[in-house]
Amino acid sequence: MSDPSPITSLHQTRQRRDRLATMLITAGGVGVLLAVVAIAVFLLVEVLPLFWPDGASFPLEALWSSPDVSGEPEYRWLPHRLDDAAVPQASLAPLLWGTLEAAAWALVVAIPLALGAAAHSSLYMSPGLRARLKPTLELMEAMPSVVLGFIAGLALGPWVERHLAQSLSIVVVLPAAVVLLALGYRWLPDRLKAALTLRWAALWLIPCLLLLVWLAMSVAPMWEGWWFDGDLRLWVEESWGLDVQARNALIVGLAMGFAVIPGIYALAEDALSDVPRELAEGAQAMGATRWQTLTRVMLPVALPGVFSAIMIGAGRAVGETMIVLMASGNSALMTASPLDGLRSLASSIAIELPEAAPGGSHYRLLLLAALALFAFTFLVNTLAEVVRARLKRRFTRRKGDA
Repeated sequence: MSDPSPITSLHQTRQRRDRLATMLITAGGVGVLLAVVAIAVFLLVEVLPLFWPDGASFPLEALWSSPDVSGEPEYRWLPHRLDDAAVPQASLAPLLWGTLEAAAWALVVAIPLALGAAAHSSLYMSPGLRARLKPTLELMEAMPSVVLGFIAGLALGPWVERHLAQSLSIVVVLPAAVVLLALGYRWLPDRLKAALTLRWAALWLIPCLLLLVWLAMSVAPMWEGWWFDGDLRLWVEESWGLDVQARNALIVGLAMGFAVIPGIYALAEDALSDVPRELAEGAQAMGATRWQTLTRVMLPVALPGVFSAIMIGAGRAVGETMIVLMASGNSALMTASPLDGLRSLASSIAIELPEAAPGGSHYRLLLLAALALFAFTFLVNTLAEVVRARLKRRFTRRKGDA
């Protein structure tokens, strides 16, 4: 009879390794939780003295007010003049507005592109091409945001300012032409459809898109000369009173959108790919088109993951610093025009914190801005998790009833 001691010893060794791994994972989770709590406590402790009556008090209403200093009420962010000015001019309203405006324009750019790419790669793209393109798109998330901010602020922004008509032509012509191409694809001959299969659309569409961009840029001088006397920028300034700046909210949204796309795409694509293939194949076997399969079968099942991807992308956009810092102009304006500059909470902290005296009102106001960013990001992530869990329970309950 063989001796069972080696098997018992091996089993005990594995148990010890499992317990050690469990302890390390638990300690890491607890450490992250404690770090988050410590950050929140630090910010609260540093910010609260700003409103104490016996200290360097700051009126709470000044954070949202628009004092009448130059003849008309205007929101101002001038914390360096707190000691000299009789009326505090350090309203956080333009910073909050700039933060939300930049994030909104980034999501306008990122959500359609990211979800469209996720839907195409999970349902239409061939497995071989998907295995090559998906890691490439996900690697875009590793691109430093300072590089995107540099390109947007020093190259893209000035080019759009000088070629406003061509930029507008691209924005209008490209989506419309893509829709027309999609509609025209249905009427192609079967032999041409077989050659231009949707499984390889990511490759043969690229030359078409480049041709459309060239066409839009070519026709822009013609309609600009016909309708706007050859100068669209001057017409916008004279007719609408809008000052077209090289660094504005649209440039920030475009650059930040490309920074947010990889994260939303990766999470949404994983959610769509995790839908059981039997559901999609069964829907198509019953006569549903691929679009009907996507919108009525796959998307409702993957909705919790898709929603979480969008919310996480929103949290990333709100906290972005370098792109806003380099491409926004950093002007604390509270206007609805996307052609004006903006200033966000994160960029204000990055610019002004090194020059703020520790313990002063300016320093504590910047920490208050950091606390607002921290709270917003925490609430967005919490909301995303709560909604995701509820949607998942609803789908599980419907699946059980069926």
